[in-house]
Amino acid sequence: MKTKTWTEIKDSVYGEKGTGRRDELEREFESFKIGLLLKKAREEKKMTQQELGNIIDKKRTYISRVENNGSNLTLKTLFDIVEKGLGGKVKISIEV
Repeated sequence: MKTKTWTEIKDSVYGEKGTGRRDELEREFESFKIGLLLKKAREEKKMTQQELGNIIDKKRTYISRVENNGSNLTLKTLFDIVEKGLGGKVKISIEV
């Protein structure tokens, strides 16, 4: 039995890149990664979700949702969390 790569598995289950289902998977994964990056940054600052929420005027439950999923996050809120809340800088790249 041949071992499949992660890309081969995604291709067979979700379709190749450029198909609707696969693109949705990729977007959800990127959102998930943003949440993990924000959680890691907050933890490195030794800050609780409540403390971060207080700084940017959001509830702790909202911070938790962002960290666990990252979806439905506006750019304004992303900048608030990173710059105002964590004292960092946001860098965004776009590929076309």
